[in-house]
Formats: sequence, structure tokens, C-alpha cells
Amino acid sequence: MLLNQNFLVTLVYIFRILLRICKQFVRIIKITYYYIVMISGKIVIVDDEKIVTSAFKTLLKVEGFSDVNCFNNPEEAVDFLKSNTPDIIVSDFLMPQMNGLEFLTKAKELYPEVSMILLTGYADKENAIKAINEIGLYKYIEKPWDNDDLLVNIRNGIERSHLLSDLRDKITQLEEAKSQLEVYSTRLEELVTERTRDLMIANNKLSGIINYCADGIIIIDKKGNIEQANPACENLTGLSESALCKKKFQEVAFVTSKNDNSASNNPDGVIFGLNKEAKDVLVKDCYIRNSLGEGRLPVEINFAAISADDDADEKYVGVIRDVSKHKETERLRDDFIATLTHDLRTPLLAAIQTLKFFLDGSLGPVEEKQSVLLSTMLQSNEDLLGLVNALLEVYRFESGKLSLCKTVFPVKDLVTQCYDELKPLADKKNIDFRLVCECEDNTEITADKSELKRVIINLCGNAVNYTNKNGIIEVLAKVQSGDFIFSVTDNGNGIPQEDIPHLFNRFSQGTSRKRSTGTGLGLYLSRQIIEAHGGKIWLDSKLNKGSEFTFLLTNVVKNMERRVVNG
Repeated sequence: MLLNQNFLVTLVYIFRILLRICKQFVRIIKITYYYIVMISGKIVIVDDEKIVTSAFKTLLKVEGFSDVNCFNNPEEAVDFLKSNTPDIIVSDFLMPQMNGLEFLTKAKELYPEVSMILLTGYADKENAIKAINEIGLYKYIEKPWDNDDLLVNIRNGIERSHLLSDLRDKITQLEEAKSQLEVYSTRLEELVTERTRDLMIANNKLSGIINYCADGIIIIDKKGNIEQANPACENLTGLSESALCKKKFQEVAFVTSKNDNSASNNPDGVIFGLNKEAKDVLVKDCYIRNSLGEGRLPVEINFAAISADDDADEKYVGVIRDVSKHKETERLRDDFIATLTHDLRTPLLAAIQTLKFFLDGSLGPVEEKQSVLLSTMLQSNEDLLGLVNALLEVYRFESGKLSLCKTVFPVKDLVTQCYDELKPLADKKNIDFRLVCECEDNTEITADKSELKRVIINLCGNAVNYTNKNGIIEVLAKVQSGDFIFSVTDNGNGIPQEDIPHLFNRFSQGTSRKRSTGTGLGLYLSRQIIEAHGGKIWLDSKLNKGSEFTFLLTNVVKNMERRVVNG
């Protein structure tokens, strides 16, 4: 057992020795590779004695240097250097054509980074020191020299030349990069100057627009603090910009309700709306407090968010428009419409009622010719009253003063009622007037019943009026997926395609034929009513084949079943 242990210990020891030998061998290989392969280069040796150059060449060849160039004439060496780049130069000092100092000076002019070694005798030490100071001599070696020392200096000198050459290349690259950087820097400065100039011009233009804008412009933060204001805003409030910047928006503006002319102290709600919406808010029914004793000025303010990277610094720009003249114009228009309506409708109603008294014999017997004349007068007055009422309705819709009164009602009853009212007129012209109502009795819709009736009566009445005798009119009403669809189809003359886009405009009756009756407002009002319900109305027509008027109200069916009926 003990023998085995000793054997193992010995074996381990041997392995350690072998490992050390391998490491040393690897190190020797590395050093050899470094000195022979890596530290190799072009060597130039100059000495007037051939035996010296021959000995040098032999020594260096043995050490692995293959590119060794020996010269006994310094001038020949200079000519060689003009076309060949050395890695190290070794020169004797005392030579007949030129001494070593002169030769190395010329070589230094050609290759500043190349390492140079000067061989000198003891008496030439001063010249060697001079060479070191004047031309940057790498080494000087006294004769006789030690070969190992000489080889080490040559290898180190070659490595130094390589390092200096690499350093020179790096410096050149850095200088080129510096030059390029200077070019980029100059261009960048030019661009900054250009952009700064453009920005200044844009700012001056913007400042000019803001300062000379007729509308007031303010900038507020999320809490309502006023940060900037233009001269127009100063005129509206009677306060300077510096005074405004000390106030909140809530202190210079207030909002009123349409039903309450007193201040409702609601600007805080406007600010809250800005914080929630954060995009675009139009504030109507708003007033600006004027500190110059002019009371309050009606305005409209359109706020828009100014984007910012930090939400905490988000700002809002508000454009304040004085609508006092607009309000006065609206008031005058309302007064005019009210006066016109009263002054026209009152005598028209009186004339219509009087003519009816004559026609029904309440004021005495009427002859046949008088009856015809009175009937014509009655129809004219009723047409005129219809025109006045239509104009009033148009004004109410366009001014936003007519609000829909939506209720829930059975749609089949409404359609049937309108059909029954127009059936006698169709029978007089011997028109086949058909009703197809694909709605359940309990199907209810949410809409303004009176306004919707006006549309149905108008569409069906037009079809009856402009359909030839013995014609066919089909009225279709149905519900589909929660929508209400109504259409009126006739087999009349049709409407030219060029008239269809204009048929729903005011006072448009088409150009296909001259009409003696009608205001040209019925279809326009119908479109206004349907669009006010969120629906749409349209016409399909072909000449000599007929026309089809259709309107659609979406999501208005209220019965729980919401049945889908095929049309």
C-alpha cells in the first residue's frame, strides 16, 4: 500500500516537471515567433569596410532576418533609401565619402520615424551624443560590440519603428477625422444659424399675426392661470397683459345658461373639460368681464391643447371671438321674423276664414262663377300661408331654435294616418295608391312624431301631385335590425340625373318641368328633419320609369322583439 502511494507521488511530481517543461517550451516558441516573425523587417547596414558588412549580414541571416541590405558607400545607401522604406538603419561613423552623422541626417529627412543605430569608437562618443541631440538617434554602440546586445537593439529598434509608423498612421487618421469633424462642425453651425434665422422670422410673423389678430388670444395652464395674452384680448378685458397674467381665466370670463342670464360661475367646469378632453373645447354662451365699465361682452372661445412632453406643463391656447354684433344681428333677425310672421299670417288667416264663410254660404248664396273665383282665391291664400310657414320652419332649423320633441309611439299608426289623409286626393286622380306596412302593431319608434308626419305627408303628397292620372304609387314602411325605413315609389316621368343632387336644396323644384304650385322648400325641410334625427334621405329616379324617395332612421325601434321583416 505504501509502495503504491510513493509511486503515485512520484508520478505526480514527474507530471508537474513535464508541465513546467511544456510551459517553458511554449514560452520559448512564443518568444521565437515574436522575434523572428513579428520583429522582422528591412535592415540597412552602411560601413565602408566590406568585412564588417559581410559579418553583419551573416549574423542577421543566422538570426532569421531575411531582408538585409548592406552598403559600403553611404551615397549608394542614400539612393537606395529614396525608393525603399527601411525598418532600421545601422551606420558606421567614420567613412571616407561622408561620415555617419551626415548620412543619418539625410536618412532622417527621408524617414523621420525609422530607428537609427550609430557604430562608434571610443573617441567618437561626442559625435554620437551630438547625433542623439540633432537627429534623434535611437542608439549608439561602441566598437567592438557584443553580438547579443547588438541583436537585441536591432530587434527593439525595428519594433520601435513599427510602433512609430503605426502611431503616425493613427495621428494621420485622427487629423483627417479632426478635419472632417471641423467640416461637420462648420456645417452644423451654418445649419443652426439658418434654422435660428428661420425660427426668428417665423416667430416674428407669428407675433405679428397674434398681435394684429382681431380675435383675442390667451394661453392658460391646466389650472386656468393666464400666461400670455395679445392686444385684442387686452381690448376685450380692459386689462394689460401684465395684469391679465396675474389672473385666472375664471376671473375674467363666465358662462351663462340659455335659461339663466345670471353668472353661473361655470368656468371651472370649462377648465375641468379641458383637462378631460385635452384636445379641443368650444365654449359658447360665454361672457368676458370688461374692467372699463362696458359690462360684459358675449364671446365664443375655442380652446385647443398645446402638446407637451410633460403632461404637467400642458398648456391651452384660447381664441376669443367677440360675438356681440352677431348676437345683435340674431336679435334683429328674430324680431324681423316674428314681425313678419305676425304681420303676414294674421291677415292671411283672416282672409282664408272669410273666403271659407263665403264658400259655405254663411254670408249668403254664392253663384257658380263666384264660387270658382273664391275657391281660386282661397287656394292662393292657403299656398301663401304654407310658404310663410315653410320659411319660418326653415329659419328655425337653420338657426338651431327648433328642438325635436321625441316621444315613443307606434309607427304603424302614424303611417296609416298619413296614408288615410292623402288617399282621397289620390282617388280624385284615379291613382292606385298602395300601402305596404311591414311593421307589427306594437312596433314603436323614438322620434318627433309631428315632424316625422310632416316628412311622410310631404313625400307622399309630392308623389300624388306629380303622378299622372291612372298612375301607381306604393308606400312602404318597415323595420330592419332596429332601423325604420320609409319609401314612396311612383311610376311617373322620373327626374333627370342632373337635378337629383340639387333637389333637396332650398327653393329647388328641378328643371324638367315648370310647376305652378309648391315652394321648393318641402324636400329641403324633409332633409333637415331627417338629418336632425340622425338619419338620411335620398332619391333614386329614372326618366320615364318613375322615382323612389327613401329615408332611414337608425336605432329608433323600441319594441323589445326588434323583429326583422323582409321588405
